[in-house]
Amino acid sequence: MKAMILAAGFGQRMRPLTDTCPKPLLPVAGKALVEHQLEKLVAAGVHDFVINHAWLGEQIETALGNGSRWGVHIAWSREGTPLNTGGGICKALPLLGEAPFVVANGDVWTDYDYTALVQRTLGDDLAHLVLVPNPPQHPQGDFLLVDGRVQLRPDHLTGLTYAGIALLSPELFAGHEVGDFPLAPLLRQAMQDGRVSGECFPGDWEDVGTPERLARLNARIAAD
Repeated sequence: MKAMILAAGFGQRMRPLTDTCPKPLLPVAGKALVEHQLEKLVAAGVHDFVINHAWLGEQIETALGNGSRWGVHIAWSREGTPLNTGGGICKALPLLGEAPFVVANGDVWTDYDYTALVQRTLGDDLAHLVLVPNPPQHPQGDFLLVDGRVQLRPDHLTGLTYAGIALLSPELFAGHEVGDFPLAPLLRQAMQDGRVSGECFPGDWEDVGTPERLARLNARIAAD
């Protein structure tokens, strides 16, 4: 199974840190965020990767190279201008092939074990999402998880937060041309069609979205 690591955002909330360094290369515990994700996926048995980039993307390519340091292959999807999550994945589909693939945000810190996700089959589903308990900055969550199925969250209910980790079928992008568009509307339509499964991961997960969160995460890890 292939995996795509998303690394093409501007990281505007991380400024000024991201003025000269792309967000996925910001260090956590002495190692770039994207390296942590890559190594966890390698440990789960992934050997073929696609990584997209835009803002300061040449720095990411220089840091990771062709993947030989980890005994894997990395193909690069160069966007120039960021295409948003959905558009970025859509552009990379020729590199990902026709089988389901893992997708992971390159700026997330987690101790999630990808092994079961890598070995999972989708059947008739278009996606399997990893959800997490809501962080302080996102108290209402994104979606509901009911008996292993992901559903749209009514405004009056509290759900769970999408972790930026999923198993996706290329069929999810059927009929979409390469361009700038988000992933969420495609997932919502698939949920309405009853074709999204999910799981709740209760372990360590951080959306490293601001300099303050990055500093707190590094301080917490150093204290452990």
